[in-house]
Amino acid sequence: MRIVIAEDTAILRDGLVQLLASRGQEVAAAVGDAPALLAAVDEHRPDVAVIDIRLPPDHTDEGVRAAAELRRRYPELGILMFSQYVEARFATDLLAHGSRGVGYLLKERVVDIDDFVDALNRVAAGGTALDPEVVTQLVGANRRPGRGETETLTPREAEVMALMAEGRTNAAIAGSLAIGERAVEKHIASIFAKFDLPPTEGDHRRVLAVLRYLGVS
Repeated sequence: MRIVIAEDTAILRDGLVQLLASRGQEVAAAVGDAPALLAAVDEHRPDVAVIDIRLPPDHTDEGVRAAAELRRRYPELGILMFSQYVEARFATDLLAHGSRGVGYLLKERVVDIDDFVDALNRVAAGGTALDPEVVTQLVGANRRPGRGETETLTPREAEVMALMAEGRTNAAIAGSLAIGERAVEKHIASIFAKFDLPPTEGDHRRVLAVLRYLGVS
């Protein structure tokens, strides 16, 4: 997996490079601002970009705007936002730009580099990797009356959806909820039916369902 990192804090940036390299990952470039990020992705064509939301010069939403531009240029590029804070508006903007390969993790909550690599792999493969707190805040921020399909989810289906948004596999969902994998499969099939997401060639139905659940699609 080829990775580009955009993080303005030099210690964290260099630490990520070393940790990922120690797990056999290729970090093609590690940069400190949005223009350098765009140039690095143009040059190296990575599988996934790890991007801080707040980058120089203003430290506001430069990372999100760069991510949106990268998604426009390279729709297949996985994008993982890596932030100190849950910023629901920025997360919604990012997720609304496409249905492939998106993640949003909180820096202080990543305690296992192997879990971080797993998240990168999921995003690079077109899936999602969202911190549970991000999921909770997005659901609260974007939930609107009249969204019929989400309101028809049972409490258990909503639990399954929240874990799907984190990027959990069926086995992991089953373990978390103490139910069988067959039960998880039935819940997911019901969710797809309620969201009107039939099997189609090339679509990532799990990601599409997550975006619908989070209220950004």
